[in-house]
Amino acid sequence: MRTNWTKEDLIIYTLMYCANVDFKETNLEIEHIKSKIKNSDYEALHAEFKEDNDYQSLEKIFNAIKDLEIENPKEIVKEIMETFNSDGKYCNLEQILFKGLNKIIA
Repeated sequence: MRTNWTKEDLIIYTLMYCANVDFKETNLEIEHIKSKIKNSDYEALHAEFKEDNDYQSLEKIFNAIKDLEIENPKEIVKEIMETFNSDGKYCNLEQILFKGLNKIIA
């Protein structure tokens, strides 16, 4: 699946994916994600995210990383870790997802 995302859209969508890994999107996580937005439309990306299944989400993230030729993928990895820690919990599901995304991104 291909997208027309900007780098910011990619980061926001990826953070939404991360916030939902434990099936609980907390207000702290949502506020953290919204604090990263300068030009993206949170509501549109959130609606897109809600329509996608797990496979589609990962495909979009993977393809967007390749298509956008991210110069500093570690920046996205840092944003992911901040999102996981934004609610004060770093559960097993988040740890597993972090390892997988870190391999895809970095």
